Amino acid sequence: MTASLVEKIADAVLYEGYILYPYRPSAVKNQQRWNFGALCPESYSLAQKGTESWTMQTECLVRHSDETVLSLKVRFLHLVSREVGKRIADCRLPVVDCGHIEIETKGSASHFEMVSSLELNGRILQTWQEAIEREVRLPAISIGTKAESNEQRFSFPYDETRELLVDDDSGETVGVIRRKQQAIEGVIDIKTAEIRGSAEINESPLKVTVKISNSTRFEDASERSRDEALMRSFVSTHTILQVEKGEFISLLDPPEPFRDAASECRNVGTYPVLVGEEGTRDCMLSSPIILYDYPQIAPESAGSLYDGTEIDEILTLRIMTLTEEEKREMRGADDRARQILERTETLPMEQLMKMHGAMKGVKS
Repeated sequence: MTASLVEKIADAVLYEGYILYPYRPSAVKNQQRWNFGALCPESYSLAQKGTESWTMQTECLVRHSDETVLSLKVRFLHLVSREVGKRIADCRLPVVDCGHIEIETKGSASHFEMVSSLELNGRILQTWQEAIEREVRLPAISIGTKAESNEQRFSFPYDETRELLVDDDSGETVGVIRRKQQAIEGVIDIKTAEIRGSAEINESPLKVTVKISNSTRFEDASERSRDEALMRSFVSTHTILQVEKGEFISLLDPPEPFRDAASECRNVGTYPVLVGEEGTRDCMLSSPIILYDYPQIAPESAGSLYDGTEIDEILTLRIMTLTEEEKREMRGADDRARQILERTETLPMEQLMKMHGAMKGVKS
């Protein structure tokens, strides 16, 4: 397995659809986000009658021996709400009653009113959803030839931070960004079981089942919005599985003796494929996006653009046509949107021409 290659593919999955062209929070298509691999709290899924998922299941096959060792990690995005506040004259009402927050600045209390956007230092800052990368690694287990069952619980706590915004010209504090991250909890359940192989060969593959569940408490779920549920969800959830002294069997193109066993694998909300250098079989990525075995990042790509189903050249040319006002909003969306803009504005012509087209060899 080539770790860097696998990580690049996994990162592309993690941020697929993170922010869509025209890369501005005010755009209608960016008002409802996080549609890939979202696992919401169980209570919300039940309230929505199953239209929102709370579990994900991966099943795949491993050719094994007594010495086979399995390791895996689950990765997802943990959402963070970003609220923008504008400094105002001290109000007479208690802070809790007027919807303001109070912060100590320069030795005295200042009041801030939460607003949809704030223009500051050439940027338009808006209320938005950011994300933190999360990873849960499970200890390697010796799966050998016997049935195994392992369960691991995990959690990430509530957190809140405040960032004061200072005007570059006056040096005065004029606003605040408040970030809130809700607590989340989950369970990863791993089962292995030997299944009967084809009569043509004297070999029985091992079926590995990985079930991820969101066990976060979410009261009054039927009265809560999807955005509230998403703050307690695992987003872009995917699993990376590795074996030592064994090998995975492709579920897309399994060898003839293993086809019946492969057809019995039940994957829910995810699609396991082989990853790494073509021909290797020690790593599998179970992705919420449909992929082929051995997916690759196009070498012509200058960097991540996050907008699903689009191609780099079209998106790059579109970004170049944005107005200065639109670019200011894009810079204020978040660091990832800003990096897209900065990379595009400094893109060398030769790199742009590489995106225009490339002849690919066709396998017979």
